[in-house]
Amino acid sequence: MSVDFRPPLRAPLGTAGRLREALCALADGHAVVLRQTERPWASVTFEGARHTFELAFEGCAAVGAGETFVAALADHEFAIPGQLVAEAAVAAVDHRLLPEPRMAVTCELLLLRDA
Repeated sequence: MSVDFRPPLRAPLGTAGRLREALCALADGHAVVLRQTERPWASVTFEGARHTFELAFEGCAAVGAGETFVAALADHEFAIPGQLVAEAAVAAVDHRLLPEPRMAVTCELLLLRDA
């Protein structure tokens, strides 16, 4: 009997998946993605997509990471192959203290295809 110790193969991530991973890394692993949407975007000279994420940060440490995330998002340099993050903004933040600290963040990012 042989046992295979290789990790399971993972499907390749698309642009939205890479962006989700980059946002979770920026949140220092404390964010839970509640919702993610993507819609096409184009101008006369560029094309891409607008991405909206709803993230939750639960607990004191996570809320602290969420506050750092909100402060850093607009100036963060994303490295997503074939894409340029043209805009990254926090659209809404909701804090709650009881029954435990919780922070919900909605952010929007515009990604353009890098030619």
